[in-house]
Amino acid sequence: MVKLAAKCILAGDPAVGKTALAQIFRSDGAHFQKSYTLTTGMDLVVKTVPVPDTGDSVELFIFDSAGKELFSEMLDKLWESPNVLCLVYDVTSEQSFNNCSKWLEKARSQVPGICLPGVLVGNKTDLAGRRAVDSAEARAWALGQGLECFETSVKEMENFEAPFHCLAKQFHQLYREKMEVFQALV
Repeated sequence: MVKLAAKCILAGDPAVGKTALAQIFRSDGAHFQKSYTLTTGMDLVVKTVPVPDTGDSVELFIFDSAGKELFSEMLDKLWESPNVLCLVYDVTSEQSFNNCSKWLEKARSQVPGICLPGVLVGNKTDLAGRRAVDSAEARAWALGQGLECFETSVKEMENFEAPFHCLAKQFHQLYREKMEVFQALV
């Protein structure tokens, strides 16, 4: 039984639901913040995620950072050496989806030459009548970037755990691959 620790960067535009996603995941669905409060700086959420069929687990250190450009210089330090990335956009905002490429580039620049596993999460699916981003378009973009793709409604508590379980599984797989290489050398 192995317990791994992974630094997870939660990235995306302001008001897409990053903090709500992190908080509801930490509380197992018990805490949905009804009023919006701008994240100024960074919040840290820590939660252990079991990896299915292994007996192992990954403790995710989720760095929930401000989406505002105002805080971007501070992000460079906070984002150093991430292990996994959770990129969030609002399905009712085409701009927040388009900006994902900027956020992805910024995160990947923190680990040049290294594959950064990650997920793309379209949040606010409960606002279906206001949807501006097509699911198929988001999925195609995510796959093209090497990301898994999920949609969620934090407000309705739908699918909020799946992205984090996927990240834990991705990180665990990298660990296993490195262990195999190491064992082959010994």
